[in-house]
Amino acid sequence: MTEILILSIVIAASAGLASGYLGSLMVLEKMALIGDALSHVALPGLALGLIFNFNPFIGAFITLYLSAIVIWHLGRVTRLGFETLIGAVFTLALAVGILITPEPELLEALFGDISKVTHIDVLITVLISAVSIMLTRRIYRRIVLSLISEEIAISSGINVARTNLLFLLLVSTIVAIGIKITGTLLVGFLVIVPAAAARTISQNLSHYSLMSSVFGVFSASGGILLSDYLNLPPGPLVVLTGVSIFAAVIVLKAFRKQF
Repeated sequence: MTEILILSIVIAASAGLASGYLGSLMVLEKMALIGDALSHVALPGLALGLIFNFNPFIGAFITLYLSAIVIWHLGRVTRLGFETLIGAVFTLALAVGILITPEPELLEALFGDISKVTHIDVLITVLISAVSIMLTRRIYRRIVLSLISEEIAISSGINVARTNLLFLLLVSTIVAIGIKITGTLLVGFLVIVPAAAARTISQNLSHYSLMSSVFGVFSASGGILLSDYLNLPPGPLVVLTGVSIFAAVIVLKAFRKQF
């Protein structure tokens, strides 16, 4: 096993763990497609990094954070749902990103390339993933309570608006670190399918978030291993691995119901 492969697996496992944990909250709140839509918003930031010769992922972070703040503010002003506002923004961002991204790097931006990772990339990804999980854990029950009843959450002393902003910023962070693995077109998978598989078999909230994290790790790291073995792009194989886990969970649950 080469050093690059080991570094790639560590990055994938860290991103998969954080994506699965945060994704469990997004699926629970029926906001799963927000992660997919936000990933397209990152493309212009990646393109600007390539054009002006700075780290493209810094551009992705900046673009995602600015978009999250704008969407959060528009949501407060217009009272429209986050999914509606993000849906209105992401198609424009995708179109602009495709137009301005240099053609040689477009395929990498869309589908990911983890073959050029460094020790610094690993350190940054692990730290960001750990912080994202800790912050998500702090607001997890607040989000769940506001989902049940926003009025009850407010009466309990929860600042729902501030919690929603932090949630959007955390989603943006997870999307940004996942882009390295699956690219902008497929990164939404990391916050959807592992959580969907976990929800199918989970008996309570704690078990659900744990299993979602585990499935995220196996999906991401398993896809990287297959990518190295088959010499194919990692993004699609991460998706296929995760979908295979989801299908296996569905079959297992159906099998148990018969006995």
